[in-house]
Parts: sequence; structure tokens; C-alpha cells
Amino acid sequence: MESAHFTDITLSVDGTRHQVRVDNRTTLLDLLREHLGVTAPKKGCDHGQCGSCTVLLDGRRVTTCLAFAVARDGSEVVTAAGLGNGDTLHPVAQSFLDHDGFQCGYCTPGQVCSAVGMLDELKAGQPSTVTADLEQSPELSDDEIRERMSGNLCRCAAYPNIVAAIGEAAR
Repeated sequence: MESAHFTDITLSVDGTRHQVRVDNRTTLLDLLREHLGVTAPKKGCDHGQCGSCTVLLDGRRVTTCLAFAVARDGSEVVTAAGLGNGDTLHPVAQSFLDHDGFQCGYCTPGQVCSAVGMLDELKAGQPSTVTADLEQSPELSDDEIRERMSGNLCRCAAYPNIVAAIGEAAR
């Protein structure tokens, strides 16, 4: 049922289907955290500048603080919590753990989702602004990782370990 200010939407979050009535101004981040209790995406800047709210939306990485929930009706959302398989971590999350790719951990769910999305982009042959040869598939150098992950900030400055974790996960 729709009204001037509310819309009923359906979306899948980490494999669970949800039907919810939302205010048309509600961001996907607020829907996830405040209405569905999904806390993996974090509210950092609320302006799309830090990446702590990044999830995979229909397979692509998205900053949820900039996405209106009503525009995502029918979508599939995967958070860092939904990447693993039961008690087994996703290989990217395991690599972050193995390489100490976090300190306080606040940015980690967004970093992990962004890294998974970035590796999918790389596999699809999508270049970045630092890809040397646009005619060839990009190689995952440290510069490529830094550029492709530049939308995700870490206040603890764990960047060398984050780059190492992503490089290891890509191999």
C-alpha cells in the first residue's frame, strides 16, 4: 500500500526476504540498521565519503547512506555478515583477519564488502583511473588496490595491511 510519504518494499538482506513499509526519505542504511536490525554496515559520515556503510547491492558495491530504500525495491543486499558460509569466513574477510587489516574494526565491514565488489569488477575487466593499459585486463598492483578502494577510509590507518589482505585474497 502506498501513500504520499510511505511505500511498501521487498528486498532480500543476507538471504532473508523482508517486506517493510518505509518513509520515502529513508536511506538504505537507515532501513538496514534501524528497521531491520542489520548492523554490519556502519554510519560514519552519512555523506558517501567514508565507505563504512558499503554493501553489495545486486552484486555491486554501494554506499547505502546515499541510496534511498524505496529505489531498491526488489533488490538483493549482501552485507559483510552475509558473505560467509555459516562458521566459515569469506576468503576476503579471512585475509583481513590473517593480515590484521583492521584495528578498531569500525570500517571493516564496508572495507570487506568493497574489496569483494572491487575484485568482481577486476575479474570483469573493468579498469580504474590508474590502469596502465586499457586494452588489457588490469593487474592487481598495490596502486590498483589503493585506487579501487579509495572510497573506503580507515581512521586507524591500517592501509598497508588492508592492501596486503586484498592482494592475498586476490591470489
